[in-house]
Formats: sequence, structure tokens, C-alpha cells
Amino acid sequence: MPKLTDLERDAFLAERGVLMRVAVVRPDGSPLVTPIWFLHEEGAIWFTPRARSEWFDCLRRDPRVALCIDEPAVPYRKVLVRGRAEIVHEVGQDDLWRDRYRRIAQRYLAHGDANAYVDGTDDQPRALCAITLETAEVKTWRMPV
Repeated sequence: MPKLTDLERDAFLAERGVLMRVAVVRPDGSPLVTPIWFLHEEGAIWFTPRARSEWFDCLRRDPRVALCIDEPAVPYRKVLVRGRAEIVHEVGQDDLWRDRYRRIAQRYLAHGDANAYVDGTDDQPRALCAITLETAEVKTWRMPV
């Protein structure tokens, strides 16, 4: 099946509403997959685990992740990423990256709703994580056109 060009990949990753599934490894070695919001910018996939999420505990212990970003309709594009996630900003440093969090939320909610969501959840501290595509294994695919 055809691969996406870098331009096609970047355009797909910029589409509003597309969810990402992040896979991490639990302490017992079993996988844990969680659908989350993300943002693709500056050559990286950015995401924000909440401090108390199970998958963030797993990521802290083992930074290896697999990401699946796909769509349920034709042309069935998908981007698969495997690599190591970096905790760019620790929990409690939200003010340093709140604008990026707003951009993430704006991919899924209307502008005003996104701002209200970000402001309304500041009592739920998060970290900011990223995986740089250049240093990760990236595979893409789409239906033939």
C-alpha cells in the first residue's frame, strides 16, 4: 500500500479532531493503550498526560511508546510512530507551556470552548511530553487513490 509523503503526513496530522492512541508498557510487561489528544508541530508529536493517569506512570518508568494516529474513513490514512517519549515539562510546570496546551485543545474544541476547558482543568496538573519524528520509527499508509 502507498505511503504518505511528508506533506501528506503533516497535513493529516494537522486535521482537527483526529485522535491518537498511545501505547505504553505496564510494570508486568502488558500493553496499555489510551486514546488522547495531540498536536503535531516543530517536527514532534506533543501530548499531555495528567499527573494521576496510569499510562503516565508507565511512561515515567519506561519511555518507550507506540503511537497510532488513523482515520475510520477512506482513504484510511494512518501514521504509526515508535520511539521514546520525552517529558519536556514536568507536572506543575503547566504555566510554561499553557499556550501549547491551548493549541492542543483547539484541535478538538471550538476556540472559546477550548480556552474554557484549559482554564477549567488547571486543577488537574499535567506534564508535557513529546516524541520527535526524526528520531523515531515512523510508518505511514493510505489506500491507493
